[in-house]
Amino acid sequence: MSSYQTRQKKLIYTIACKAQKHPTLGGGLWFHHDIRDNFYYASYLFAAAVDPAMQLPFDKEMAAAKASQVLLAVIRLQNQDPNSDMYGHWPLRLDPVPQKAPLDPLPIELMGSLMAVFCRHYKHLLSKPLQTAFEEALKHVYRSRFYAKENRFSHHDAKYTAAKLIFGDMFKDEELLADGHRSLLDTLDHLRENGMSEYGGLPWFWHWVQAFTAAWELVEDADINWDLSEMLDYLWEERARYYLKGTWVGPHSRARAHDVPRDANVLFDYVQFGDFPLPEKLPRTEYAGFLFYEAAPEVRETAVGRREPVVEKRISVLNAGSPDRQTVHRYVYITERFAAGGIWERVEEFANEQHRWDVTFPLTGSDSVNQAYFFHLDPSAAAGSGRGQSGIGEVLFHRNTIISLYPIPEGADDRVIGILPKGEWLQRPQALFGRVEGVYLAVFLHRGYKLEEQEDRCVVVSEGLRNGVVVEAVSESEAGEDGVEGLEAFAEKMSGQPPVFEATADGMKASYRGDRGRDLLELTVGAGGLSQAAVNGETIAFDDYTV
Repeated sequence: MSSYQTRQKKLIYTIACKAQKHPTLGGGLWFHHDIRDNFYYASYLFAAAVDPAMQLPFDKEMAAAKASQVLLAVIRLQNQDPNSDMYGHWPLRLDPVPQKAPLDPLPIELMGSLMAVFCRHYKHLLSKPLQTAFEEALKHVYRSRFYAKENRFSHHDAKYTAAKLIFGDMFKDEELLADGHRSLLDTLDHLRENGMSEYGGLPWFWHWVQAFTAAWELVEDADINWDLSEMLDYLWEERARYYLKGTWVGPHSRARAHDVPRDANVLFDYVQFGDFPLPEKLPRTEYAGFLFYEAAPEVRETAVGRREPVVEKRISVLNAGSPDRQTVHRYVYITERFAAGGIWERVEEFANEQHRWDVTFPLTGSDSVNQAYFFHLDPSAAAGSGRGQSGIGEVLFHRNTIISLYPIPEGADDRVIGILPKGEWLQRPQALFGRVEGVYLAVFLHRGYKLEEQEDRCVVVSEGLRNGVVVEAVSESEAGEDGVEGLEAFAEKMSGQPPVFEATADGMKASYRGDRGRDLLELTVGAGGLSQAAVNGETIAFDDYTV
């Protein structure tokens, strides 16, 4: 058994044990918040129960029967009326009565193709009634034509394209299969020309991976399978570029509670790379235990073989081909111990979920969050979530240092929020100095602050209309090269070289000697929020950024 298979078996065992403990709710299901979780958990429980080599702490025959009941309950919620506008679809939220829950377009997108994967793996082990129910459900998914959409190259379209391929192949629909192949090739061309508009967008990136891995496993046409391999190679190269021991470094176009301020959407990474401990909490189970495409050795080396710091400078084109076309620039400095960086441009993403910048630490099994960052809070953001940034803030990224200025106007909420991992922290006037996972952090604020230590993080609140923050990360080994041993010594050294924050005629400016004092960093914000960033007197240019 390969190391990948071993990790998949561990996932199946772990999630099956969680599933077995869930009490049954109304409608014969375990979850009412999302129908898909019932399908995912039941799939894992069934897989564990029918695996002759897997030892379980419960009766396998009873577990298989329980899983089968939940799977059948899920299938029975499908709308199988061909005259309905939502033919073939399922409800998403099931409270209070699953059978009366409104139908939703989301479950069929992801769950439909994954049902095809489950049937391929386990059809011969299903009871006759469940086998028939799956076959009928997949026919309705195919006939629903939910996948007949214009390709806009988002994660939704990745799932539509994969579904065309899967169901075109399954039902010998050559026209649909050819349409899916064209969509696949168009998507590959689009990505190579424009990059991913959903940069760092989890869990949406994994929807891409799931969709195309499912198609790669199921579609038998050799030419299509080759092009699916090209797509998956592209996706895993993108993943490896921003990988650091279970984390996704750099900015996120959309950040959810299981992505920020802690990376928790990690199961596909765990199977592919396996260089971090499997967390106890698994908020996104989905299908990492069943789907696998092996990344190329050089891609794996990029992800897990980091020895020297690297800088990633990448372009993403948003809304390509439309009048709203926008080019954005991502910068990340990645070392063995941490990564620092973000995106230069503020973009109003869906639900205001852009995560602009952070310093990211590897996953180690700690209960702490693993990202350090600051942001001006949007009035609509959920209190205490650590997410929901306003449009106020300008940035400068240079290697291990980040500067962010917040020219907050009169009448606006003047709070800047900071999220810091648990660690050893020293508080100084307008500065914090910390040690987290073998890395020192210097955090300088223009205004005063209050720090509250919570269960899994430290929360900083700094108030003032014109505010700013500078964050510099230095590994203990690098600090030792400078003669610094211990946090107190680091705080003393860094306190002697603080940034200079100053008001200008029409805005504000920050100057700082970053990268352990080697480089002069200057960020200026002027009238209308226009900013200018410079390193050693040279204005930042994007000439060396690539797609």
